[in-house]
Amino acid sequence: MSAVSSSNKLKRDSSWLKLGKISGVFGIKGWLKIFANTEDKENILSYQPWYIERNNSLQAVELVAGKPHGKTIIALLEGVEDRNDAETWVGCDIYMQPNQLPVLKGNQYYWSDLIGLNVINLDGEKYGVIDHMLETGANDVIVVKGDVQRLIPFVMHDVIKTVDLDARRMIVDWDSDY
Repeated sequence: MSAVSSSNKLKRDSSWLKLGKISGVFGIKGWLKIFANTEDKENILSYQPWYIERNNSLQAVELVAGKPHGKTIIALLEGVEDRNDAETWVGCDIYMQPNQLPVLKGNQYYWSDLIGLNVINLDGEKYGVIDHMLETGANDVIVVKGDVQRLIPFVMHDVIKTVDLDARRMIVDWDSDY
């Protein structure tokens, strides 16, 4: 039995957010082991529907049940009724649409919104674009790739002066010699 009809298939572009991956099967009743990319692994269960990339297309899939199990999450998808069905989903990536994220307030940003922003210092020097973010114990760090790679702490108001998502620009108080 297929969990999804072909009419639910979608194409993924770079705006889709990867939530995790189906890493294995659990038991004989169709449960799947899920590796979650979310900060709190249980949060993956709150984003519905899941869009699972399978056979080069995305399929909207409803979650029947899900719960933490040891260091992983286990989930049961609609229409997946036994271990044989479940095994056909192993290795598939799980995505969500950006509009499924909660709206943030004030000076809060999703990392995915910051990737690709042009970074300019207070003197107007262009440092490059944000390639990715690093999570450290103290502050998140933006990794800027340009003429040289720069690691700039994401500290609002002290280092990060302005973030303009519409203009795709971030102004930083960061000397080029750092």
